Amino acid sequence: MKSISFWHGLLDLISPRICVMCGRRLSSTEEVICNKCNIHLPRTGYSNNPYENEMAKLFWGQIPVERAAALFYYEGHSETANIIYKLKYKNHPEIGPIMGRMLARELKNDHFFDGIDGIVPIPLTKKRFRQRGYNQSEEIAKGISEITGIPIYNKLVKRTIFKDSQTRKSRWARRDNVEHVFEYNHKSHVNAKHLLVIDDVVTTGSTMIACSRQLTKIDGIKISILSLGLTKR
Repeated sequence: MKSISFWHGLLDLISPRICVMCGRRLSSTEEVICNKCNIHLPRTGYSNNPYENEMAKLFWGQIPVERAAALFYYEGHSETANIIYKLKYKNHPEIGPIMGRMLARELKNDHFFDGIDGIVPIPLTKKRFRQRGYNQSEEIAKGISEITGIPIYNKLVKRTIFKDSQTRKSRWARRDNVEHVFEYNHKSHVNAKHLLVIDDVVTTGSTMIACSRQLTKIDGIKISILSLGLTKR
């Protein structure tokens, strides 16, 4: 253990780890974000009432949603957005499991994961996966699975095509852009009856809805929604 701490300390000396939000050097006990930024993270608090909140309402009447929550409010070009930006676009997959563990620990206190028996990360196309080298939603799911023990099902749904980025699209354009891009894999077998769909950020919910609708092909399925960020309206 001492030798591991020594090498971690040496590595921090040679290549200091910094907070992805404020850029301050991290201490040996901090990961991804510093304690100060963690304290000021704009948490949604939705896990206190996961059945009826502004995020859950995005999915009412669209899919058989049980619970919905996000860790923090997301706003483009803010310090908080750096968490998602560096995970997604700057080749830092290690951010995913770390933030996933943080998310799971906090929501576990509110019993958010009770009764959920499978995790489904929003899939990428094969082409996009090859370009990026990893699926950011699956990296987040790994951290959640590590804390909760809930298995990940990453082959239940596949993304058949990648259309334009959702970033600058309107609510209705986002819905149309992803409406037919997911496909349920009938060759996969799952005994789960309550699945948790994971994504990095939820804006209008269109991607989550399109993916979840494929999961409704499983008889009697219940679906819950979870993300790191939620775009604040």
